[in-house]
Amino acid sequence: MKFDDIEAVTPTRDSLAAAYASLNGLLDRDAVREALAEWEGLRRATGTWSALVHLRFSQDTANEEYKAAREYADALGPVIADHETSFKNRLLALDPALIEAQYGKHAVDIWRNDVTTFAPVIADDLEEESKLEARYTALLASATFEFDGETVNLAGLTPYTESLDRDTRHRAAAARWGFFAEHGTELDEIYDELVKLRHKMARALGDESFTALGYRRMGRLDYGPAQVATYRAEVLKHVTPLVAKLIEQRRIANGLDTLYAWDEPLTDPKGNPKPQGDHDELVAKANAMFEAMDPRLAGFYRQMNEGGFMDLKNRPTKAGGGFCTSFPAVGMPYIFANFNGTHHDVDVFTHEMGHAFQNYQSRNQPSVDYLWPTSESAEIHSMSLEFLAYPHIAPMFGDQAARYQRMHLIGALEFLPYGVCVDHFQHEVYARPEATPAERHQMWRRLEAMYLPWRNWGDLAYPAMGGRWQAQLHIYRAPFYYIDYTLAQCCALQFWVKSQQDYQASFDTYVDLCGLGGSAPFGKLVEAAKLKSPFEAGALQAVVETAEATLAL
Repeated sequence: MKFDDIEAVTPTRDSLAAAYASLNGLLDRDAVREALAEWEGLRRATGTWSALVHLRFSQDTANEEYKAAREYADALGPVIADHETSFKNRLLALDPALIEAQYGKHAVDIWRNDVTTFAPVIADDLEEESKLEARYTALLASATFEFDGETVNLAGLTPYTESLDRDTRHRAAAARWGFFAEHGTELDEIYDELVKLRHKMARALGDESFTALGYRRMGRLDYGPAQVATYRAEVLKHVTPLVAKLIEQRRIANGLDTLYAWDEPLTDPKGNPKPQGDHDELVAKANAMFEAMDPRLAGFYRQMNEGGFMDLKNRPTKAGGGFCTSFPAVGMPYIFANFNGTHHDVDVFTHEMGHAFQNYQSRNQPSVDYLWPTSESAEIHSMSLEFLAYPHIAPMFGDQAARYQRMHLIGALEFLPYGVCVDHFQHEVYARPEATPAERHQMWRRLEAMYLPWRNWGDLAYPAMGGRWQAQLHIYRAPFYYIDYTLAQCCALQFWVKSQQDYQASFDTYVDLCGLGGSAPFGKLVEAAKLKSPFEAGALQAVVETAEATLAL
């Protein structure tokens, strides 16, 4: 399979109407099995087309053809949602046993949740939401900086933020936050419109606020805001003090009177370990790493590489960040990222490859609803593979492998307080949709001081006044997503602990978990992997104690 060989027919309002008329006719003839098979093919084809459109826009946000295709897809999205919701309602009105015989009970539970997230009355609002999200993406992709004789984008600034030279780190941070300060008003406007729009949609669907709708859109079937709030409190209790120790240790190791925000990215006083090689060398070395880890993973990576299912080079006008998407009609995923010459390049191979491997392992699940799990489960696959790569990371870092492992573990722990801060912020935002942009900045400052009390922005005025959150694309584009990373990190750290006891058994369990895809809700998948739920007392305490011992704190 080659990426360039993938073809997808662009659906239209008329073609969709005809397809669903045929499906509804089959239900009238009580041919449920035939209807489900036809619907499955339609959804896989439509999903492949949508993934291609959004991938191409991300690859070049300035391309007018790609932009037009994205806008067309955004406009058609609510039409597709309307057809799917209506058809799911018709299926749910039948005998549930007919559906469960084909897909199991979980599919029925998913559909019962899904039909509560859409109604024709919010169709125009959904299109507008997509446009605002695309506007945010394009704005950040437009950022360019002249830095030390180079023209770079936001991703290209990252190596400078980790420089051993403190002045370079400071200048890089100042350039980054200068961009956000310059565009702060527009960023506030975009988010204010998004918050009010999402609140409006929630009220139209019968919810008090967007929070309940946001959780349903994330497909959370077995936990809610109360459990998440309890988890945030556990992070605050067990992890924030540990990270405060790590930050103080870093200040001392670097000989600093005060450790400012621009000093934090330099985890290692000798300099953060960097991968050994450029893009082409790392692509080749990743093959050796995956070969050492497991032949199943290595074979899959070769398919990805040889088939052209990766775009890793940083380019002007390319969207920032990294993600994994998939083409369900052909059963192959795709990895998108921006290499910048730092350890993050290797993190892409382990993190995004974890997503891709899971999607590939579950490609034969009977329903498109099972190809991906909900986000917090999906992030277990990506984050766990980062830890499972530890014993075999040497091809990427050479004699710096041990230092990389230490830096990565510290980074995983430091992420948890920030991740729950992002989540808490969003809960407060959607509880007060009428808040002004200035009040939202105050919310962030207060929460940042609680979860990250060591953070000192020094003379960087914009983040110091509470603007840090505007750089977190999930807040704009994927509301309530971010806690998923922290829940998954709790599970991934457990995989790390288990892998030190029996690596092969841990990896086999990991592969089995990947194969389950989204065939069960979060709690059941965690149970299947023999992990402790993040919502259980002590789930974080145990991994924190192991980390403290490993880091000799």
